Parts: sequence; C-alpha cells; structure tokens
Amino acid sequence: MASEDVGNADPRALQITLNAWDVYERLGDKEGSRAIAHAAVFCACAPKSNAVYKAFNKAMDVAKETSHLDVPIHLRNATTKLLEELGHGKDYRYSHNEPDAFSEGQTYFPEEMGEQIYYEPTERGLEIKIREKLKQLRPKL
Repeated sequence: MASEDVGNADPRALQITLNAWDVYERLGDKEGSRAIAHAAVFCACAPKSNAVYKAFNKAMDVAKETSHLDVPIHLRNATTKLLEELGHGKDYRYSHNEPDAFSEGQTYFPEEMGEQIYYEPTERGLEIKIREKLKQLRPKL
C-alpha cells in the first residue's frame, strides 16, 4: 500500500512501513504489532497517489512494444575506439554538469518515438511540489 497507493504523495510511507516490518522482525509480535499498526494508520491517513505505479506500468508496456528500437547514439557508451569513431556517446550531456542539473533539450527516447511523458503527478501531498518542478522543466523539452 505504501508504494502503490500512497506513492510520491508521501514517500515517507514506504520507509515507515519498512521500519515497522524491521521492528516486527527484531522485537517480535508484541512490540512489532504496534509498529505495524502505526504504519497502517500512517498509510491510511496519508494522501494517495498511484501516479508512479501507473507510469511504471505504462513505461514497461511501451518498452516491451518498442524493444526493437535503437538506443539513441548519444546515450551509448563508447567502450571501444571503433564505437567512439561511430559516434557513441558523442554530444551526450551529463546533467550534473549542466545548469540546475538539467540537460535542457537532450533526448532520451529513440527518434521514432519522440519524447514521452509517463509520470503525471497528482495534486496531492508531495506530488504538488513535484508537479510544479516538472512544469518548470517540461516546457524546455
């Protein structure tokens, strides 16, 4: 539930549930059940979003349908001199070296697909902030 139903609306839910499981495993039923109850109440009250779950499933379906398409050449590693000469990795921009750690205009999908968007954050919980950030970045794509 913490991952599929709460998701990025409150990512703390996943850590809380994993911690509760760990407490249960370490301390046994008496104390562990309380930790499980704590996690269950947290998840029940947390804002909900399955946006990542839906995006992941869609991306996996598309990956299966388009697995025959080539990885863009600028994303390929030039592990040999020949591959370097063929242009592998040429013009790749490392996002951490870019302003705001974002490689504006760099593409990541095969040319035949064009740019794709799978993740559409909700207007709940932390996803409100994620949505705002994506609005700043996506128009630049």
